[in-house]
Amino acid sequence: MRAVWTKVWLLCGTLDALYATGMTALRGGDTAGVWLGVASGPFGEKATHWGASGILAGLLVHFAIMAVMAALGLWLARRTILGSVAPWKAGTLYGIALYAVMYGLVLPARFGVPFPNPDRTKLALGLLPHVLLVGVPMFALFRRKLAPS
Repeated sequence: MRAVWTKVWLLCGTLDALYATGMTALRGGDTAGVWLGVASGPFGEKATHWGASGILAGLLVHFAIMAVMAALGLWLARRTILGSVAPWKAGTLYGIALYAVMYGLVLPARFGVPFPNPDRTKLALGLLPHVLLVGVPMFALFRRKLAPS
């Protein structure tokens, strides 16, 4: 089980990190600022001034959060009906749930952002990676690795 969890954790964490960095770059934003902002979640505003150390801290925070997401996903795949339905269905539901927790609880509590985002484009761009880069690949890999041989 640890091997499948590790693969899912690293794959989904990397896909999501690349998406965040790439979308920021495409919009002409500060890609370092993405990871400094993530670091500021648990470490406070001072983390935004840590430079390369802050970027690394942000990536570590991101992958720590993804570790929890992957662990919960694995538990759901093994213990609930989500493990027996089509991965695109389970992954979509899980991705929406992850989005709701992140954008509906975590970000409003820490940064005061509105939920749901009144900008429908930003809402979609936030929801997209949770479903397509985290939930669906996660449940597709869990399904493939957990299926009886």
